[in-house]
Amino acid sequence: MGQCPACGEWNTMVEEPKARKKDSKGAVPSRRRAYIDESGSRPSKLSEISLDSDNRFSIGIGELDRVLGGGMVTGSLILIGGEPGIGKSTLSLQIPLSCSELKTLYVSGEESPRQIKLRAHRLGGEGSECLILSETSLENILAQADSVKPSLLIVDSIQTIYSDAIESSAGSVSQVRECAAALLRYAKQSGTPVILIGHITKDGTIAGPKVLEHIVDVVLQFEGDTKGSYRILRSIKNRFGSTDELAVFEMTGSGLREVLNPSEILIPMHKDDLSGVAIGAMMDGSRPFLIEIQALVSTAAYGTPQRSTTGFEQRRLNMLLAVLEKRAGFKLAAKDVFVNIAGGLRISDPACDLAIIASILSSNFDLFISPKSCFAAEVGLSGEIRPVSQVERRIAEAEKLGFEEIYISSFNRDTAMASGKKGAIRVVPVSSVAELCRHLFG
Repeated sequence: MGQCPACGEWNTMVEEPKARKKDSKGAVPSRRRAYIDESGSRPSKLSEISLDSDNRFSIGIGELDRVLGGGMVTGSLILIGGEPGIGKSTLSLQIPLSCSELKTLYVSGEESPRQIKLRAHRLGGEGSECLILSETSLENILAQADSVKPSLLIVDSIQTIYSDAIESSAGSVSQVRECAAALLRYAKQSGTPVILIGHITKDGTIAGPKVLEHIVDVVLQFEGDTKGSYRILRSIKNRFGSTDELAVFEMTGSGLREVLNPSEILIPMHKDDLSGVAIGAMMDGSRPFLIEIQALVSTAAYGTPQRSTTGFEQRRLNMLLAVLEKRAGFKLAAKDVFVNIAGGLRISDPACDLAIIASILSSNFDLFISPKSCFAAEVGLSGEIRPVSQVERRIAEAEKLGFEEIYISSFNRDTAMASGKKGAIRVVPVSSVAELCRHLFG
């Protein structure tokens, strides 16, 4: 069959032999006969399952431990995905180098042992307990793992591994599914955690069947601009912890460096009298960030005004500009508007709406905003300033970094005033865009 009747794609059908069970005499029983495996697992009462033993261990990288939920769980299957050159192999090699007493089997289907040695030398680690295996056969990998009995198995990458039981080439849907299932069985039976490195498609999704993300325990996504230096490790799925955590790394000449306080790095130093700059207090998961938002408003040089954003959704920018035009009376229809999120980040938190509007108004009037002011509120279609969640943590982060005032929704006033220390930071509640403009520019 050349074309799949389900998805309509060509040359995706793969023939797989169907294994049938045999009886004690070696004969294949009839299909109608029910099979009972006496050696299988038995059901247990939920109340009788013990949770006394703690099966987590630290891997020597604090930010990665926090994203995993407090450390790596024995017998877990972890999938790390990201664009080429983002730092997946670097991070996976830094794990055995950071935790030198951890016996690790590093399997690479893309690089030779010499290449891995050169990277380890650049990262500055010894790796005395790290074993390197350049292999793509699944059966040989499992045989070496049974012989070595490592404490951690790393496979780079799952798309290069193939099994002799499947006739298709490596990287196909059936090969990725079968190899991932075999490594899952190995992890659960031996109690050895397995890290899989996965490629992604041009759409940003992990290459291979969707079942690959279903069978693994943890899915970590590496994000960031390969031309920049900062990387974000985001937890998309975690059966052993929260998916609200993320870690920030900086790519340096000696590997990935943990960024313990991203807010100090995401607020670049500049002159205090620059217009079009505002600081927004955003939340990514459970972690507060203070980021710099830059805006430029100028007269359209051509007939059609331009609307361009970097790191922010353009449709939401158009909505905010329509609110300024309709509800606040600012004429921006004939002007070019450019918005940039400093640091190369992509934000989706609606709490940055107020900072974006403040930066646009600042550039439009060519008046600067105090560098000791930040913003945390959502803007509605009626021009009202709406409250956001976890405003107490946003205020605490701004206070820790030395900000003197923060603009929030008036609906958050009681909660914010009760949470902040008296006199430490000034909380300014606003209810509309016009009121914000009066506070900032008089």
